[in-house]
Parts: sequence; C-alpha cells; structure tokens
Amino acid sequence: MRQSYRLTAKQNKQHNTVVRVRDVNIGGDELVVMAGPCVVETREQVLEIAQILKNMGANILRGGAFKPRTSPYAFQGLAEEGLKYMAEARELTGMPIVTEVMDTRDLELICEYTDLIQIGSRNMQNFALLREAGLTNKPVLLKRGLSATIEEWMLAAEYILAGGNDQVILCERGIRTFETHTRNTLDISAIPAAKELSHLPVIVDPSHATGKWEMVNPLAKAAIAAGADGLLIEVHVNPEEALCDGAQSLTPKNFANLLEELRPVAQAVGRLS
Repeated sequence: MRQSYRLTAKQNKQHNTVVRVRDVNIGGDELVVMAGPCVVETREQVLEIAQILKNMGANILRGGAFKPRTSPYAFQGLAEEGLKYMAEARELTGMPIVTEVMDTRDLELICEYTDLIQIGSRNMQNFALLREAGLTNKPVLLKRGLSATIEEWMLAAEYILAGGNDQVILCERGIRTFETHTRNTLDISAIPAAKELSHLPVIVDPSHATGKWEMVNPLAKAAIAAGADGLLIEVHVNPEEALCDGAQSLTPKNFANLLEELRPVAQAVGRLS
C-alpha cells in the first residue's frame, strides 16, 4: 500500500518533515496553534481578533477569504478584499496567515498574499488543484476529505509532493459517519496512523470536527495526547453574530482557557507549548 504514495511514506525518508511557515516550524518539538475566524467578515473584525490572538500566544492567523458553503445563498467570503485584510493583520502582528484556496484560477492570487495555503476537505481530491499546489513554493495545509480513507488522504498529499512541493501539513478535521449529534466524527486514530505511515506533520481541527464549541477543548487535548503537531481553532469575538460557523467558534476567553489547559497535556507528551 505504501508504495502507491512513495514520496509521502515515512519509510522512504530518514527524518520527519518540519514545515516552516515564515518563522513558525510545524512538525518539530513545539506545539503550533493556528487560530482565527472561520471567514473574514470585515477589516475591523480581522485586525481586532489578530491582535487578541497574538497577545494570547497563537502562532498563525487563520481566516477564509474564499469560503465553500453548502448553500449557494450563504456568505461566500470577501475574496481579494479579505486577503488584503489578512495581509494587513500580518503586518500588524507579525503572525503568518493561512487561508483556503478552492479553485486553480484563484491560486496565483492567494499565493501573493498568504503564507500557508489551505486545501479544504471538499477539495482533497480536486486533483487539478493538488497538482497546481505542487508547483508552488508555498506550504500547503491539506485537510482530510469528508469520507476519505487514510490511504486516499496520503495519496492526495502525494499529488502535491509529486509536483515538487514537499512542504505539506496533514489536517484531520473529522469524517462523516452515521452519528448526528456532532457535525462530524473526529478520528483520533488517524493521528497516530498518519504519523506511522507518513513523515509529514499532522494537525487537528476540532472545531469543524464537532460543530460545537463546548467540545473543542476536550478534543483538542485528546489530539495533542494522541501525537498531533498542532491545532486549527476557530475563534470569534462574537460567535453568536458570526457569518459562518459561530456555533463552533470559541470566544477569546474560552480560547485562553484552552491554551492554559493544553500546557500540561503538551508537557506530558514532550511538547513545548
């Protein structure tokens, strides 16, 4: 099985890959936390939350300028205007930024602004997009698809590596199961499995995995205990007013509590936090 993704396979590389996003290393000893709103709404919103998160100790700012939505009538993002706000937040705080690309036609534009490209779960098997991402010099955050097997996830990463870009981060964000209490089911077992099969860093998105902010804290701790290299957390100043995914977004206060509670877990598994 591993020969089908020979560049991604751990057995074919002597050391684990550490992905560098500006001055942030992902896959080393340090626990990395990416945080921010699901989608960029206004300039003021992004600049405010960026400064808050920077002061709290987050490493990378997340925010969607192009947002895939199940309904065509839902808010789809601010496009280039949102990218400009994210870039301004980076200048203000010094934090690298990560944002999602949905279409090969937008990739060049997004690369002009972002430090880390996110390929979301819906596009995990968008092979044209994976190939184009492989030709860039930008690190790529590759989310596991809604119903993807671990092997399919590894093969999606292989497309990017085969194009010459070996700066890939795997992201487990929950898979679709028969359970309806949560938005998705976080596959904790995928973390050690990915670590065993691949040399690439693995992070976890407990926000999308559950769809409920109350469950983000315990699942974030479980992910770190299981060996994840970092977390992707949605944080919004006023989640009840968020234009997207407010139900799964932490307030700044709850985010601060999460960081505090993560420290002993990270230390127990040999992580710097």
